[in-house]
Amino acid sequence: MKEIVLLDGSIGQEIVKRSGDRATPLWSTSVMIEKPEIVGEVHDAYFQVGATVATTNTYAVHRDRLRPAEIEAHYEELLNKAVNQAVAARDKFGSGQVAASLGPLMASYRPDICPPAEEAQHAYAEQVDLIKDRVDLFLIETASSVDQARGALMGCAKADKPVWLAVTVADDDGTRLRSGEALSDLAGLVADLNPDAVLVNCSRPEVIAEALDIIAGFGKPFGAYANGFTRISEGFLGDRPTVDALEQRKDLDPDAYADFAMGWVEQGATIVGGCCEVGPDHIAELARRLTAAEYKIV
Repeated sequence: MKEIVLLDGSIGQEIVKRSGDRATPLWSTSVMIEKPEIVGEVHDAYFQVGATVATTNTYAVHRDRLRPAEIEAHYEELLNKAVNQAVAARDKFGSGQVAASLGPLMASYRPDICPPAEEAQHAYAEQVDLIKDRVDLFLIETASSVDQARGALMGCAKADKPVWLAVTVADDDGTRLRSGEALSDLAGLVADLNPDAVLVNCSRPEVIAEALDIIAGFGKPFGAYANGFTRISEGFLGDRPTVDALEQRKDLDPDAYADFAMGWVEQGATIVGGCCEVGPDHIAELARRLTAAEYKIV
């Protein structure tokens, strides 16, 4: 029986929905200062519908992202609260893994403003060192260029835990990273820095199949978790955007999303889940489909 790791779905948007707060540039991060229990509720919801991984709410917990909001002093507090909520949910559920999310420095989808790898690795290494003893693996998310992926992987060099690399591809071309580089250009980096798995995330589900055809050749376990946006808008690529600048799709209900994800599994993916705007209902349907197809969710 083939084993499939079932990731959770969107963390940030679920937090916003449950908190009732207006989205801000750090919409999913600042809530941990006043309402950390909401983060735990989101993790609980995903475990309850079949997910086997809780992704920590640390995607945007970077000093360079907290500084403009004048909450850099809360850096370690935010890391600790995020990890604590994921660990508590996992322990309450009785099984599963905690994946520490390592999002892009500066901003998502903007490799042009990200520090070069040699500089970025230090920011990631600090975060890894602070939480490595309490998580099960590190999940580098939404890397948009080869150099961005390199910096994050270098920062994980002393993690002593599995490291998964997830990259994001162009809205209309799954063969290219959002930087414009060929996705196949990652092959050398994967060979050199040896992540334990390679995934495609925060991309339109329509382009993921062609991306998986490429990363399947890297010789690593692979998978995907797509977003539910119509596309990444120009407005979201400006300074300190909020999720309000992105439009949620109306045609990607749980059944439609599961159709895509089951196709990825048929391509050989062994890690699947959801990203932005893909919620517990989507993961529940995907879990149902996997079980019905006699895959073992691990």
